[in-house]
Amino acid sequence: MGVIEDTYADLDTDVSEEEFSEAVESKIEQMGGLADEETAAMLIAHELDEGEVEGIADIEPGMEEVKFLGKVRRVGEVRTFDRDDDSEGQVLNVEVADETGAVRIALWDEQAASAAEELAAGQVLRVKGRPKEGYNGLEVSVDQVEPDAEVEIDVPEEEDSIEALALGRSDVTVDGVVLDTGTVRTFDRDDGSEGRVANLALGDETGRIRVTLWGEKADRVSDLAAGATVEVIDGYVRERNGDLELHIGSRGTIEGIESDVEYVPETTPIGDLEIGQRVDIGGVVRSADPKRTFDRDDGSEGQVRNVRVQDSSGDIRVALWSEKADKEIGPGDEVTFADVEIQDGWREDLEASAGWRSSIVLASANPETDPASDAGRNGGTEAGAESADTTTEGETSGGLSAFADGTAPESDSAADAEATGTDAEDASDDAGTEVGASEGFTGTVVQAGSPVILDDGERTIRFETGNDVGLGETVTVRGRSTESGFELDELETHDRS
Repeated sequence: MGVIEDTYADLDTDVSEEEFSEAVESKIEQMGGLADEETAAMLIAHELDEGEVEGIADIEPGMEEVKFLGKVRRVGEVRTFDRDDDSEGQVLNVEVADETGAVRIALWDEQAASAAEELAAGQVLRVKGRPKEGYNGLEVSVDQVEPDAEVEIDVPEEEDSIEALALGRSDVTVDGVVLDTGTVRTFDRDDGSEGRVANLALGDETGRIRVTLWGEKADRVSDLAAGATVEVIDGYVRERNGDLELHIGSRGTIEGIESDVEYVPETTPIGDLEIGQRVDIGGVVRSADPKRTFDRDDGSEGQVRNVRVQDSSGDIRVALWSEKADKEIGPGDEVTFADVEIQDGWREDLEASAGWRSSIVLASANPETDPASDAGRNGGTEAGAESADTTTEGETSGGLSAFADGTAPESDSAADAEATGTDAEDASDDAGTEVGASEGFTGTVVQAGSPVILDDGERTIRFETGNDVGLGETVTVRGRSTESGFELDELETHDRS
C-alpha cells in the first residue's frame, strides 16, 4: 500500500478513498509542490478529523462544525415558515442521543421533507453540522446526515421525572402534582395581537419545576387547582435566570390524570436562614395582614400582603407580592413557601420575599399536634405570637411599624407605603422605581423586533434597541421608566452555553 492508502486506512470517515486521493492531489497542487504526498495526506486527514467529538455531551455552541453519531429518539413534524425574502422554508427537528447525552438536530427544506418520511426512532445517524444556541437550547443545524445501520449505540432509557429534565429536551412528557397556580397575563405583540402567558408550579417525588403556558394554553391555569395530578405532554425545557422551566406551547398540552404522584418539600429551618439565600421554608401561619395596594411608575397597580410563619426553630415575616397576595391563607394554615428570597428586614430582622418565581403550597395543619397551629388559630395572641388584627402604640399592622415615623424599611415590605402615608417611590424593585430613576430589569423576550418586549412574570416592559435579541432569550436591561415605555441605557443577554 502507498502513503495515501495507508493514511486513508487509519481514518474513520464517510469520504471515499477515491475522494480522499483527489483531495490529496489537489492539496499538493495548491501548495505549489511544497508538500509531498505524505504531508498532503496528513493535512487532508486532519481536516477530515476536525470537528469529531467523543460524544454528544462534548458539543458546545460556538464550534464551527461537529461530526458525531446519534440514535434517533424522536422525529418531529415538518414545520413551514416565511423567510425575509418572502420564500417559504421548512424545518424538521429530530432528537438524537448517545451514551453521553442528547441533542436536537434541525434539518432544512428538501432535507427536512425527505427525512420526515425516512427517519424513525431507533435509527443511528452520522451527523455533520453547526452547533448553535437555539430557542429551546443547544441544537445542531445539519449540513449532512445519513443512516448507519452497522453501528449500535446503547442509549440509557429516559426518566420521566422532574429531576431528569435537562436544558434542550423537547417532546417532554412528565406527570406531577400541581403545587400552585398563577393568573393569565397579557401583553401586546408588535403586530397588534394580544399574547397570553401563565405559570404554575409542578412537583413529583424527585423535585419541583415552574411551568410556563403560552397562548390559549395559558387559560388552563383557571381549570387546575393545587393538589390536582396532571400530565404535561410535548413540553420543552428552557432556562430562565439560571433555573430550568418547562414550557407548554402550541403543540403541548396539560391534562388531569388519575395517578399517585407525591411531592414532599425539603424546607430549611427558619432559625437557620441567612440573608441572600433563596430557599423553601415551611410552617404554620401565625398572623396575616390585609392586602395593601400601591401604584407603580408604569401606571399599573401593585399589591403586597405580609404573613408571619413559624416552625419549631423560629418565625419570619413573608411578603407576598402581586398575585401571591391574593392567596387565601390565614392563621392556622400550614404552608410551604418555595423559592423565597431571604432579605434584611426591619429592626435587623430577616424577611422572606415571595415574588414571581415563588410558589405557595398549602397543607392541612393539625392543631392537636402542632402548638404553633393553636397559636395561629387564636389569632396569634398566645405568648410570643403576633395578632393579625392588633397593633401596639407606634406600630402599624403586619410589621409595617417602620412607616409609623414616615421612614421606609430596607425590604420589599416598603411597598405598603401607600397604606401608611409615605411615597410609593420608596417601594422596592417589585413595586417599581421612581419615574426617571435608573433601574434594572431581567426578563424573557416575548417579542423580538421593534419594540422588544420583556416579561419577568410580574410585569412587562418595552423598549427600542439596535441589539440583536431573540425570542425566548433572557435579557437584563438598565435604564429609566418613562410614560411612553422604557428608556434603555444598557442591555445584557445571558449566554446559556
